[in-house]
Amino acid sequence: MKLILRWAALALAFWVATALIPGIEVKGGFTTYLWVALLFGLLNATLGSLLKVLTLPAVILTLGLFLVVVNAAILELVARWSDKLDVTNFWSAVLAAIVISVVTRLVSGVTKKALPL
Repeated sequence: MKLILRWAALALAFWVATALIPGIEVKGGFTTYLWVALLFGLLNATLGSLLKVLTLPAVILTLGLFLVVVNAAILELVARWSDKLDVTNFWSAVLAAIVISVVTRLVSGVTKKALPL
């Protein structure tokens, strides 16, 4: 159940990012957002973990802010691998990574309080 809630929160975060950031576009409806969220989650769990370990010195030096760059790189990779997501430039990816992180934190915090699983 937690995994499905996280997946839905990530899809919602992608929707919010496409609504707020002009350089991010998802072509399709609800199922497309779920697909992009699934692909982003899988890449972030596998390749993102490896990148976070490899860039640990930069993460420490920037007090964690470099993690936004890693997430933006994963977002760019998802856009390259999926024809459903378009990212126009790197700064749009950075802003979208920030929005996605904030929205998923908020949604997971609300669901954690509302649904103690």
